[in-house]
Amino acid sequence: MPERHLTLFTRTGCPLCDEMAEQVRARAGTYRLIEVDVDKDPALKARFGWDVPLLFDGDTEIFRHEFDAVAFGVWLVHA
Repeated sequence: MPERHLTLFTRTGCPLCDEMAEQVRARAGTYRLIEVDVDKDPALKARFGWDVPLLFDGDTEIFRHEFDAVAFGVWLVHA
């Protein structure tokens, strides 16, 4: 079975990004969290700008800006 992972798009110095990363790591179970700093990729910076944090499962956006622990738990059950 392939490894499941979540992608978190962030920026350096973003408190919301840091908080979401901490919350996801604490609850992700068997999912691996991949953090991507959009400032290090011009295409991602152009696409997302300041619109972070963003949490994705593949191409599916799970959260934008704020983490919701209850919604994440429900998502994990149905993923």
